[in-house]
Amino acid sequence: MTLAIEPADNATATIPIIAIVTGDYANFLAQASEHSRAWLTATGFKAAPHTHALLPNAHGSIAQILVGVSAADDVYALSHLPLALPPTSRYSLGAGSVVSAATAALSWELGAYQFNRYKKSKREPATLVLAASSDVTHAQQIYTAIKLTRDLINTPTEDMGPQHLAAVAQALATEFGATFNDWVGDDLLKHSFPAIHAVGRASHRPPRLIELQWGDESHPRIAIVGKGVCFDTGGLNIKGADGMRWMKKDMGGAAHVLALARLIMAAQLPIRLHMLIPAVENAIAGNAYRPGEVVATRRGHTIEIGNTDAEGRVVLSDALAYASEFKPEIIIDFATLTGAARVALGPELPAIFCNNDEWFHKLNIASTAQQDPIWRMPLWQNYNGLIDSHIADLNNSGGPQAGAITAALFLEHFVPKDQAWMHIDVFSWNAKSRPGRPDGGEAQSLRAVFAMLAAK
Repeated sequence: MTLAIEPADNATATIPIIAIVTGDYANFLAQASEHSRAWLTATGFKAAPHTHALLPNAHGSIAQILVGVSAADDVYALSHLPLALPPTSRYSLGAGSVVSAATAALSWELGAYQFNRYKKSKREPATLVLAASSDVTHAQQIYTAIKLTRDLINTPTEDMGPQHLAAVAQALATEFGATFNDWVGDDLLKHSFPAIHAVGRASHRPPRLIELQWGDESHPRIAIVGKGVCFDTGGLNIKGADGMRWMKKDMGGAAHVLALARLIMAAQLPIRLHMLIPAVENAIAGNAYRPGEVVATRRGHTIEIGNTDAEGRVVLSDALAYASEFKPEIIIDFATLTGAARVALGPELPAIFCNNDEWFHKLNIASTAQQDPIWRMPLWQNYNGLIDSHIADLNNSGGPQAGAITAALFLEHFVPKDQAWMHIDVFSWNAKSRPGRPDGGEAQSLRAVFAMLAAK
């Protein structure tokens, strides 16, 4: 057990954790007992972020734990502790800690996360005891969604193909009383989703468009769309070995919208939710779509395939067009769309493209409050010329420059001009381990988007 929700008086059986801001350590030390001051000085503890000191009592047992944090209520303040503290003891927040119970709950759970589907965990995490509250319950719901995102992305494609994404969506629909539907294989052609079919037709596992709808029809309609490319070989424009190695994560957008749907439904937000996932494998076979082909789309625009490795925007085109037919208040899509966004912003900053300043302002406020960073990029219309085609309406490859922008501009063609729309280009991955952020799949901007919708 990672978190134990118990009556407050049970904390007497726990070891208290005192979290202090690094800059306040000198004041803390001046007011500490002579015994504690001597111990901390002797051990060289400086209260740097993500460090801790075990303070013993006169009998040699741990009396309390002092933790350095970068700022009050830092979401990762306690994340280094669950897999560092002895799991045989139980812990609680001590008086004077600068971390709230809700932040502690999320921080602790994030630090305890281990993906153990295929390999046994190295050790059990320590347990933090907290009193029940609505804020702690909310933090647990947030973590459940983040864990879902991470687990889905970390799972290899053999166990996370289009049909597995559909099964996750169907399970969510059953759990929360939502409506589930999907179009599979040639049914995509019959129901006018030709672009999704073109990209996914070469795989032995047929392409799908997965749909979940939930909520009262009288509530504001919100559409969320997630790129579900379960593996990306690059198609006939095949990726090199390094580029292909981690392409199990190319369904990161789908993982995000499944987690966001869970959050919305668990919180019972007054939203009419419409979730869509175009789920495919971009495979190589005799019937794979080819460079130079012209692909039809639901919206009626034709696409010349300049590069089969720019497949994500092609499958999203049909899903965005379909979502817009219901005239939602906003369409939000998540996609591991471009390496260019990572070149521009690195792995930690999702690139946000939005055609509506009011909606972006709401997201920006939520992002700051949730410590869930984003960065807005421009829908620079002059670059539309980079995705021109002489034989089709659009080319899916914009060339070597401004790749994140031209990808977003491509998607914008499949959203009506009066439709509010937000595109989030996420990396969905931690390339290195840090407290609360182990290497592997990651949820990015999920907390910010949910907070934006909850505050609406």
